[in-house]
Amino acid sequence: MERPVRVRFAPSPTGPLHIGGVRTALYNYLFARRHKGTMILRIEDTDSQRFVPGAEDYILESLKWCGIEIDEGVGVGGPHAPYRQSERREIYLKYALRLVDAGWAYYAFDTAEELDALRREAEARGEAFAYNYAVREKLATSLALPAEEVKARLDRGDQWVIRFRMPENQTVEMDDLIRGHVEVNTSTLDDKVLYKSADALPTYHLANIVDDHLMAISHVMRGTEYLSSAPKYNLLYEAFGWKPPIYLHLPPVMIESVLKDKETKQPILDENGNEQPIVRKLSKRWGDPSFEDLLQKGYLKEAIINYIALLGWAPKDTNEEFFSMDDLIRIFDENGINKSPSIFDTNKLTWFNAEYILSLIHISEPTRHA
Repeated sequence: MERPVRVRFAPSPTGPLHIGGVRTALYNYLFARRHKGTMILRIEDTDSQRFVPGAEDYILESLKWCGIEIDEGVGVGGPHAPYRQSERREIYLKYALRLVDAGWAYYAFDTAEELDALRREAEARGEAFAYNYAVREKLATSLALPAEEVKARLDRGDQWVIRFRMPENQTVEMDDLIRGHVEVNTSTLDDKVLYKSADALPTYHLANIVDDHLMAISHVMRGTEYLSSAPKYNLLYEAFGWKPPIYLHLPPVMIESVLKDKETKQPILDENGNEQPIVRKLSKRWGDPSFEDLLQKGYLKEAIINYIALLGWAPKDTNEEFFSMDDLIRIFDENGINKSPSIFDTNKLTWFNAEYILSLIHISEPTRHA
């Protein structure tokens, strides 16, 4: 490793910590411990519309139940406090304005109504509206308006956002330790909002970049849904003149369920009257199992952690399936993380749990095979 290993688990307090989130936290923790690094907990609470009261406490308790120890961050403190993004808002504005001054970002004064009208016009032409190089100098932005008008709007308190000025037709490259080499052409990307005056808060795009840099994060291990955004984040690092972290985008955790009607929530049947199974990503919004749900159903935390560790990772040179937390710390190797989605199988978890219970009551040792 070129620099000290510092990883972060950065959940949003929008509900229970589901299994996919627990796995992300677990892999970060194992990676940090294996490389004698630091595990950081940061709460990304800038989305006020999705904020759920009490969710932060739930996250802290869930991590304790899992046996995931936090070295620095919310609930612990550290040299980079505060670790809640809502308490760091003045930091983000400073960096957003730095990008404006450097020509990497600009003010946009468009109202929501005006943007909705532009989207409808584009749809009427059979197109998708994108706020990018093709339109930013034709709209109410600091790139199109006279400097004196921009100043006047700012002085009188007009609402604005700061958007990143995405370069036109450039190839952005990045490497991921799991996914390999990734390239994206900037013409396919829009000018993301970085900061909003309406609530004096940044968007995720700016906040996670600034925080990861200021907290000296060396490796970012997160879900594969962020992979497509990573090149644009690398552009932000370039704009600031910072070295980006090393990325590891984890495969999704899927679950098999029944297709349901959005209105009635009843199963949708095929022409033969059978329920239609689907495989989808685990999600808090679907009410999928959380760590606490499984504990309340009688699953042992050791069995849960053991099973979750194997959802997307396999140890080398062994067919063993039963591992304590100490075992996992000792043998975890990021090269054992695969690219393919993993299926959360309740039956397999139940089997793991039964083996752990049997070993606890000395009826038998775990049979070491599925």
